[in-house]
Formats: sequence, structure tokens, C-alpha cells
Amino acid sequence: MEIGVDRSLCEANAVCVGFAPDIFDLDDDEELVIQPGPVLADRIEQVTDAVKGCPKNALFIAG
Repeated sequence: MEIGVDRSLCEANAVCVGFAPDIFDLDDDEELVIQPGPVLADRIEQVTDAVKGCPKNALFIAG
């Protein structure tokens, strides 16, 4: 499972950071940063919740 973001939709509200702060972060320019690579099995539930909780539907599961 990998996470994607539609940057044209993302407003960097940081809702995803609240669900999985070890996966999502905001950089110094308030842009979303997603940890690279596949999501580990023990983090899938939190990441799925973050994707569902995105207020702009900018996050998606890529695989």
C-alpha cells in the first residue's frame, strides 16, 4: 500500500498528521510531506482513516 496526494486539492489542513504523524507531516512551507515507501501493515488502519478523513479528498491509496 502506498499513499498519493493530489496537490491541486491539498490545503495542508494537517488532518492526516493527526491520524498518522509518523507518516504525514508539513514542511516549513506548509506543504504536505508523506514518508516514502509502502505503508507497513501495522499502520494501514491509521493511514486509511487519514485518507477517509481528508477534508478535501486529496489523499488516495495508490496501491
